[in-house]
Amino acid sequence: MIHIFDGAMGTMLQAGGLEPGGCPELMNIENPEVVKNIHHAYIEAGSTIIETNTFGASSLKLDHYGLADRVAELNAAAVKIAKEAAAGRAKVAGSMGPTGRFVVPLGDLEFEAAYQCFAEQAKALAEAGADYLIIETCIDIQEMRAALLAAKDTAPKIPVICQLSYSEDGRTVTGTDPQSAAIILSAMGADIIGVNCSLGPEQLVPIVRTLAENCDVPISVQPNAGMPYLENGETVFPMGPEDFGRWGTKLLEAGATFLGGCCGTTPAHIAALANTLKDAHEPARPKRPKRLWLASRSKAVCIDKELPTRLIGERINPTGRKKLAAEIREGSFLSVKKEALNQVKAGAHLLDVNMGVGGIDQAAAMKHAITEISQLTDAPLAIDTSDTQALEAGLRAYPGRALINSVSAEKDRIAEFLPLAKKYGAAILCLPITDDGVPKTAEARLETIKGIIKAAKNNGLDDGDFLLDALVMTISADANACHEVLRTLALYRQELGYPSTMGLSNISFGLPNRPLINSTFFTMCLAAGLDAPIMNPYDDSMQQARKASAALLGHDPNGLAFSKDEANLSVPKKAAVAKETVLATLPAIKQAVIEGEKDDVAPLVEKAIQEGHSANEITEQALTAAMTEIGEDFGAGRMFLPQVLLSAETMRAAFNKLKELIPASANAENGTVVIATVKGDVHDLGKNITGALLANSGFKLIDLGKDVDSTDIVKAAIENNADIVGLCALMTTTMVQIDKVIADLKAAGCNAKVMVGGAAVTQEYADSAGADAYAPDGVKAVELAKGLVK
Repeated sequence: MIHIFDGAMGTMLQAGGLEPGGCPELMNIENPEVVKNIHHAYIEAGSTIIETNTFGASSLKLDHYGLADRVAELNAAAVKIAKEAAAGRAKVAGSMGPTGRFVVPLGDLEFEAAYQCFAEQAKALAEAGADYLIIETCIDIQEMRAALLAAKDTAPKIPVICQLSYSEDGRTVTGTDPQSAAIILSAMGADIIGVNCSLGPEQLVPIVRTLAENCDVPISVQPNAGMPYLENGETVFPMGPEDFGRWGTKLLEAGATFLGGCCGTTPAHIAALANTLKDAHEPARPKRPKRLWLASRSKAVCIDKELPTRLIGERINPTGRKKLAAEIREGSFLSVKKEALNQVKAGAHLLDVNMGVGGIDQAAAMKHAITEISQLTDAPLAIDTSDTQALEAGLRAYPGRALINSVSAEKDRIAEFLPLAKKYGAAILCLPITDDGVPKTAEARLETIKGIIKAAKNNGLDDGDFLLDALVMTISADANACHEVLRTLALYRQELGYPSTMGLSNISFGLPNRPLINSTFFTMCLAAGLDAPIMNPYDDSMQQARKASAALLGHDPNGLAFSKDEANLSVPKKAAVAKETVLATLPAIKQAVIEGEKDDVAPLVEKAIQEGHSANEITEQALTAAMTEIGEDFGAGRMFLPQVLLSAETMRAAFNKLKELIPASANAENGTVVIATVKGDVHDLGKNITGALLANSGFKLIDLGKDVDSTDIVKAAIENNADIVGLCALMTTTMVQIDKVIADLKAAGCNAKVMVGGAAVTQEYADSAGADAYAPDGVKAVELAKGLVK
């Protein structure tokens, strides 16, 4: 069935009397007829689903207006108005927009605070009678996860629509691609997955197609009417109703069955869309194979018998590793982070994370480890624990789809772990162990696994959620151990068809020349059906065995990759050594900043000073050089915002160490920047990112916040002798304030350079307004700022 959403609300409210900078949601109380008339207009245009005027009606957003205590009142009023307007002709979707802040570690908003914020709003919308909850315009998958969990926990019977916003590169600002989003959100139980805002219909067609190809739930799309621009001080959206409506067919063909409009769309746009689709039929979506997909914030990995072997790195595990265990016990995660980075460099596709240290709060340790690792690397994670609280802490903190290692057939594990897997959308590693112990034969292991899968399906899991462990015992204690493993792998493949895994090294315990035993065993297991070994990715013999087996088993056709690798054996992958012993100190500082190794950079700066390097040398040859490379990688899509922010924090740690050791370097800050979101604009997420990057790059930052009057900006610039004034505007209706601020700065005799940015701002507009620079993103802002103060 095809459903038609409504279009833009904000511009319609402004036309109905909403003052610039006013609270749109307050009109539900003070001007309900204006809101109702907007709903009427869209219903008459053909909308079958209308959204409540509650996009910013969460406590965190309402707090800006001093209305945080009126969440229930404003949301209930909005639903009442929408239902009265619909009068049974349309369904009502309770709109929930983003908080405007980033969730930790990208920002300062704790996950639990975001969850509670969304839960409060979802409860109010549900109790008022909303037919759907629609979480929209999110750019952070972790914020979307918090909102989806809150909606499902608070209103479990109401369908939830999850819509992210993507940039022109096909990813959200925080790096999430549509494939990863579809995998993560569908596994967590989103009823409809889609995209809204940011782009026009033409740019959203491939995103819709990717979403549809990677999940089985309905797909929604609400494009803008093109990208806006200013003309004679008025906001203009370039796509008219007829042009907009014609794209409905292509969006439908791409897989969307819930279609509507976002910024710049009007009842006329929705009428054109509805008219285009009035006789259309929902196209059949190709049946999607049930494969095991895991995903980080920015990368999806599939484990399947038809695909090459995936390696699960085993080294973030304190078992038998006294130094790592001691560090975790002391609260240091330096080695954990190094292992994460180095295992991925060595070829690991996924990382197993175990915090099993006695005498610590394992839940807190797991949360910390998952948070740190997920910011450092894009490899999906396996949460390895027998502690239920640690498992949930890890699943809650992870901005992706994790693997639970592991779910055995033991009663407590089934009862406690499977509901968590369903709630958080995790896949499970099925381990054939019962309350009576380890089954000895392949047949017994198969039956145990079947029991786990049956229990999992009773808990709502399905094909595509399972990775089967063949359970390796040591041959020094059991002569049949290898034989039974190989038989188990074969039975898994023949009887169930799900991918398989296991830890390899236990096979050789107590024997000499363990690497030879392990690598030989590895090749035998690969031939028998092993898909994703848990292993040490630094082990050259195992890596060579994997590569050779890939050629022999047809995963590397004609041995092309093997041949290429053999031709480049001059750089074997081995366990990483501390950077300072491999690289000269300044290159090591640069690399530490690029990789976001906050704990490493201060000792390296201290060493550089001891070697006689000046503050300027360290700044220019290491820190500035690092940010230049980061900027290039960010612009090319090789690095995403989480890594950029982590690198910026590392940069700040380096600057702080420089100032501590060479106090005179405190005077060598790049300059002073006054930054603000202009009057009437209450959006400051982009400004906050830019501010953080500037502050961490050696600039003195004065952040005036959002909705700032021109007079206050000019005053702050003069009082602080600012070198740069940074102005942000997200909405085209507030862009004209940039012109005013620039004119006022000049009139006041302020010589600060002006840099402008924001979603609505373009280079053309910046030039016409008389700005000295236009920054399309925070990384570019740092580069431009350094040029402006030279």
